[in-house]
Amino acid sequence: MQPYYFPYAGYISLLKHVDIFVLFDVVQFIHHGWIERNRILKPKEGWQYIQVPLVKHSRETKILDIKIRNTENWQERTLAQLVHYKKRAPHYAHVIELLKELYSDDYEDITSLNKAALEAVCRYLGINTPIVILSKSDIQYEEAEAPGLWALNLCKSMEGIDEYWNLSGGIEYFDRDAYENNGIKLQFHKINL
Repeated sequence: MQPYYFPYAGYISLLKHVDIFVLFDVVQFIHHGWIERNRILKPKEGWQYIQVPLVKHSRETKILDIKIRNTENWQERTLAQLVHYKKRAPHYAHVIELLKELYSDDYEDITSLNKAALEAVCRYLGINTPIVILSKSDIQYEEAEAPGLWALNLCKSMEGIDEYWNLSGGIEYFDRDAYENNGIKLQFHKINL
């Protein structure tokens, strides 16, 4: 999966149910996606965004090359945006401590921050799945000719992989026969919220 900033419950559920989770950061960054931002509830109604400011980059920049603009105090801004949860959220104090600890470190790039955030959330929830950043791993894989083939090429290049799991929202991107012909069982994880 691409490295989302505090992703939704289905993403975390998928992470919990696999043996290894690969952060797929070798593709083009999509502006206004979920890699550098997320939505939270406003105090009265509607949504507001929490966001990590990024250094300007070209449209073709890969996720792995997206740098954080650390000249802004975005960490304090995010914590301030969450204050209205203090009286309503029973685990507010624990989550704020988790964020303060996360934000006490410096991160140069968005993928490193998002990996650290995922690991912090996983520790909090008791999830022990190893998380690997593809660009920083030693995984040698073939470039893909179609979106659904990236995962197949990664699975084929990793030892002992016989299943690939994705969320059910991506089902149309995958050619089940291509996976089965390469000895990889294709699974689509569903979550009921």
